[in-house]
Amino acid sequence: MKKGIHPENYRLVAFTDMSNNDTFLTRSTAKTKDVIEIDGVEYAQMNLEVSSSSHPFYTGKMKLVDTAGRVDKFRSRYQKHIDKNKSKS
Repeated sequence: MKKGIHPENYRLVAFTDMSNNDTFLTRSTAKTKDVIEIDGVEYAQMNLEVSSSSHPFYTGKMKLVDTAGRVDKFRSRYQKHIDKNKSKS
């Protein structure tokens, strides 16, 4: 590895998954303003929307997105506008 290309300021940071409040510690250089106390020790805290503990791929709770249903719902909602534009043509 090349010398001098990696940061030297690694520290323990608590990453918190906001969807299920799961927290894990790992070394990071991420800059944060939040602090959390775990077992009497304060750590910098980084909030995450999704982590491996809540992501559907890793939890096995994948759901299919019904894109065709969304298109049908849109068309039914705006059918009168669609018909009006067709009649003008």
